[in-house]
Amino acid sequence: MNSGIFHSTYKADMGLRHTYLEKARWVIFAIFLLAFPFFANRYYLTLANTIGIATIGAIGLNILVGYTGQISLGQGGFMAVGAYTAAILTINMGMPWWASTLVACVVTAIVGALFGIPSLRLKGLYLAIATLASQEIIIWIVTHWDAVTGGVDALVVPAPMLFGITMSSDFNFYWLVWALAGVTALLTANLFRTHIGRAFVAIRDQDIAAEVMGINLFKYKLLSFAVSSFFVGMAGALTAHYRSIVTWERFTVDISVLYLAMIIIGGLGSVRGAFFGATFITLLPATLTNLGRSLKSTFPVVDSILPFIQQAAFGLVIILFLVFEPEGINKMWKDIKDYFRLWPFSY
Repeated sequence: MNSGIFHSTYKADMGLRHTYLEKARWVIFAIFLLAFPFFANRYYLTLANTIGIATIGAIGLNILVGYTGQISLGQGGFMAVGAYTAAILTINMGMPWWASTLVACVVTAIVGALFGIPSLRLKGLYLAIATLASQEIIIWIVTHWDAVTGGVDALVVPAPMLFGITMSSDFNFYWLVWALAGVTALLTANLFRTHIGRAFVAIRDQDIAAEVMGINLFKYKLLSFAVSSFFVGMAGALTAHYRSIVTWERFTVDISVLYLAMIIIGGLGSVRGAFFGATFITLLPATLTNLGRSLKSTFPVVDSILPFIQQAAFGLVIILFLVFEPEGINKMWKDIKDYFRLWPFSY
């Protein structure tokens, strides 16, 4: 019986998937993703697209928080930069959606790096306050720069087109967003097999020791903010193209807290955890809403208190995970896999 996973070559050791069972699970997951839109109705396709966008944004935030250890409460603001940049370029300059999305990612990366400059001197709560300030500064600029952003008025974005096909429909957008989510996950997984990714992790584990080893803290912290913001900007741009309406109300501090909850519940420092957290946080209010509708005829009061139930459930879930499983759903998934892999000698 195998007592662990062992490798005899560097190629096998560097592989993303080490066992045939792991590869089989990914094949099954890929088949599910390919088959899902042909059987799902519009409601479930909308949820799937929302999860796809949230996964990209959660992976981006996890690069900064989970892998590099730099706390951030500016997720909503950085998503706003990506969304407004993509919308303005598409509306005013006639850029195709893919070009405006790419430029939005780059612009958001630059903005993220600028707001990441204080990270050299600030840590923990102080850095959290600094990134929260960036959230408020970005939203203030968006709502007051009327000549460019339209102020508090919404921007209407033309439907994205690809080879003459309208991509804003739920079915067509599904393929786009999950293809980009897959590319994001693959790039992130490979990033942390390079010296740059290892430098991020070293800074998270012990920044003083990392600096003694020759890692330039300022350079890699800024790079972490830039890479993280690049993917966050992608999530914002995709939100703009999918929803077709861009307004500052979609990117408040509540969104920053929501994405932070995603990576906490899913699992810090894990691409898989970002997917788990995005799925859980997206489906939680939807499930409660459906449950409330089913109980409405029996308990009419449920309809009026449902928003409060959703907020209470959101806070309760975070507390329960922090108390009972601080490493998130990803750790629970690992424990399940280890149990079956080592059974009957699970110890």
